[in-house]
Amino acid sequence: MRLSEFIVQHIDRIVDEWEKFAKTIKPAADTLSRAELRDHAKSILMAAARDMNTAQSKAEQAAKAKGEGPEKTPTLDQAAASHGEMRHTVGFDLVQMTSEFRHLRACVIRLWVESLESPELAYFQDMIRFNEAIDEALAESTAAYAEQVARSRDIFLAILGHDLRAPLQAVTMSTELLVRKVGLDAAALSYIARIKGGTRHMGGMVRDLLEFVRSRLGTSLPIERKPMDLAIACREAIEAACAGQPDCNPNVAITGDTHGAWDRGRIDQLLQNLIGNALQHGASSHEVNLSLSGNKQEVTLVVHNHGEPIAEDAIGTIFDPLVRSASEELGQPSTSLGLGLFIVKEVVNAHQGSITVTSNIDDGTTFTVVLPKI
Repeated sequence: MRLSEFIVQHIDRIVDEWEKFAKTIKPAADTLSRAELRDHAKSILMAAARDMNTAQSKAEQAAKAKGEGPEKTPTLDQAAASHGEMRHTVGFDLVQMTSEFRHLRACVIRLWVESLESPELAYFQDMIRFNEAIDEALAESTAAYAEQVARSRDIFLAILGHDLRAPLQAVTMSTELLVRKVGLDAAALSYIARIKGGTRHMGGMVRDLLEFVRSRLGTSLPIERKPMDLAIACREAIEAACAGQPDCNPNVAITGDTHGAWDRGRIDQLLQNLIGNALQHGASSHEVNLSLSGNKQEVTLVVHNHGEPIAEDAIGTIFDPLVRSASEELGQPSTSLGLGLFIVKEVVNAHQGSITVTSNIDDGTTFTVVLPKI
């Protein structure tokens, strides 16, 4: 029996072997369902079988062995790439993911050879074609996995660089207030000068970091839900924001049950960026208003400020990365690099929530976030 025919006839048995091996990859496989363990195996094998039945010249074979030539098996590439992305998402490392293909190759050849009564010359060609298909699938899967790793790294660096600016601003403002105090001796002034120099240096490194990842942002934030009170997080976020804004005087209104299960670190990022955005873009003659209300299923957070409204044609891209307001684009002083609202949207998505924004000259700008409690 030719190898492609063997694969098709014994597809379930082969995928069972794949599943058994995937189950041994700890600890990532411990939480996976049977369908997740068998992820894309059947699609990869069926695509490989179809490729083996496709005519191939010696020149095409030589080019394929070098990873060159036209793409001949798009379904194989698609299934393999999806598999690489999925294995990264569920926690397999690159060695574990590639070991699945090694086991698949060995399993298919072993089962097929055991079924043969006598070897034929065509069988060797079948093995070559099968190995080519598995190598192609492995290459596509590895490339997709590596891309996911790069995207995760880049979004982490972008958020890290963006969020470091808030505590740096608080340190800078505090040193400025200390300098204004009378009666400081030379030693104290020297210490303050060192702090200011250090914050400037760190600010430069943060700017360099953000520039590095400016065009390399990714998606999909991991979260770890734990019981928490969102009201406490809101009050602490307001306090932290006002440390860098001595004149800020926000109004806070909290009603209902604000307890739920969320990722506290990610929620802090969301609050800091929403509040910081309102303080930055709000009119100085108006206060920033934050309201939080909760029921049995969800909580609703509303952050409102008056000031220059968001342009109607910019509403649709307000949550895109590296998007800044028109005033910032014209060169007016700003601390924004267009990452804050992108981070907010990512945190909301990770919690399966929703966020909307309305903005006009009469009512001001309002961001409304709805987060399910579980």
